[in-house]
Amino acid sequence: MIEGLLAKKVGMVQLFDKEGRAIGGTIMEAGPCTVVQVKSDKPGNYGSVQLGFGDVDESRLTKPLAGHFSKASVAPKRHLKEVRIESGDEYKVGQEIRVDLFSVGQRVDVTGVSKGKGFAGVVKRWNMRGGPKSHGSTFHRQPGSIGCSASPGRVLKGKKLPGHAGNRRVTALNLEVLLVRPEENLLLVKGCVPGPPKGLLFVRRSVKQKVKKEE
Repeated sequence: MIEGLLAKKVGMVQLFDKEGRAIGGTIMEAGPCTVVQVKSDKPGNYGSVQLGFGDVDESRLTKPLAGHFSKASVAPKRHLKEVRIESGDEYKVGQEIRVDLFSVGQRVDVTGVSKGKGFAGVVKRWNMRGGPKSHGSTFHRQPGSIGCSASPGRVLKGKKLPGHAGNRRVTALNLEVLLVRPEENLLLVKGCVPGPPKGLLFVRRSVKQKVKKEE
């Protein structure tokens, strides 16, 4: 079975369970994804399929990419992603992979690019405490001392300092699927996922399943 499919973030909603507790969830437009290319698991290769998601006018594509879709006899797609498949699975070019790939109660991982926040200080970027807030203090939101005295006499790499915050590839793990609507290509998961509305996401079966401890 294919491990996942591309999706678009729609937005967040608030739900209520049977006990009346509020639950935050995220709605995604998952698929349909079209198989554009199939790679076999011959020696030196591995089994995978190339998925296309999101319609786009052919005039918006480069000539090599337009030729790629024309060769496969598939309508042009805005996004492409190669996804591994299990040995023995058979997929055909032009086949559609829909959101019914997932089921209610299943755990999934959602990968996307987080919102960019520009250049940020250590308090905003790394949640540092900062200095005294009272008047007269000259140390409020600075990073503080980062030196290493005489030895090694330099600033070590990897220090948490001001810099570009956000705009990074992030994966939200073990999100529970609350609702699947194949007729509308909608997928609702518990919690939040990275990125802004209309952002591109990749939803796959969870790779780190949570194990419930026996009481």
